[in-house]
Amino acid sequence: MKLIATVVAVAAAFGIAGPAAAQTKLKWAHVYETSEPYHTESVWAAEEIKKRTNGKFEIQVFPASSLGKETDINQGLQLGTVDMIISGLSFAARSFPRIGVGYYPFTFKDAEHQYKWSTSPAFRELADGYKAKSGVHITALTYYGARHTTSNRPIKNCADMKGLKIRVPDVPAYMAMPRACGANPTPIAFAEVYLALQNGTVEAQENPLPTIEAKKFFEVQKHIILTGHIIDGVATQIAPHVWNKLTDEEKKIFTEVTQEAARRGTAIVLKREAELAEEFKKRGLTVTEVDRGEFQKAVLEKVPMESMGYVRKDWDAIQALK
Repeated sequence: MKLIATVVAVAAAFGIAGPAAAQTKLKWAHVYETSEPYHTESVWAAEEIKKRTNGKFEIQVFPASSLGKETDINQGLQLGTVDMIISGLSFAARSFPRIGVGYYPFTFKDAEHQYKWSTSPAFRELADGYKAKSGVHITALTYYGARHTTSNRPIKNCADMKGLKIRVPDVPAYMAMPRACGANPTPIAFAEVYLALQNGTVEAQENPLPTIEAKKFFEVQKHIILTGHIIDGVATQIAPHVWNKLTDEEKKIFTEVTQEAARRGTAIVLKREAELAEEFKKRGLTVTEVDRGEFQKAVLEKVPMESMGYVRKDWDAIQALK
């Protein structure tokens, strides 16, 4: 009887009427296109979780800001309007600034460096700190790419960005490099960037090469400048109203599957990044290499990491990773 009572209690917690309806429907939201690995691998993960839990969890993935802009879906985790998201840690940093340390320009050398951090005790400490603040549990980090600048004016060095009206996400870390170089960083929602470039609201933006392709920014920009100023990543996050009701075995499944999805997605992004610079040249864009050290020097001098709420020891822990 005790066992039956426990089963009933768990079912009730998930809003399940009984054995015949033993399925929990979850909403997984993100802002990326259906062609991108952040979507395709999320769909794979949703199916894999369903399979490994014998059909208990039916997860529907909502792409392309269909459940709201990135700010909305992050808030939705705590409001209960979404159950899972994949989103940049820069948004998590709004409630726990330390977790955004990887967004300080030129923190990571490459994707491998970021991966080592995402699987280190140093990262888990920050993820736990974010969870203590928000209740949201982070299970995985997918490589999003090295962020590069696109513009309708040629840029060969930091000084060439002076006065440039450049779209950035509404997060201080993304404003650091443009601001250090004298540009005018302008926050605009991700879903609205193409139109803003097309109608001249802004004349530049910054994103990884695969995103520049997927969102077709190359159609409304003439130059790609390989600034590589941020090695970006997106985190798979689970709302407290879901995570706290999972059994230990279910938590293990959600973690293992989303981490595998992150590895799969990362491999796709790395492969595509390696191909795209030449492809953009063939499409008629100018692709320019720059001295990243010059840009980094400007950031270190003009935008100290402490001014953004980051902690030096967290940054040092990343630099110490081999």
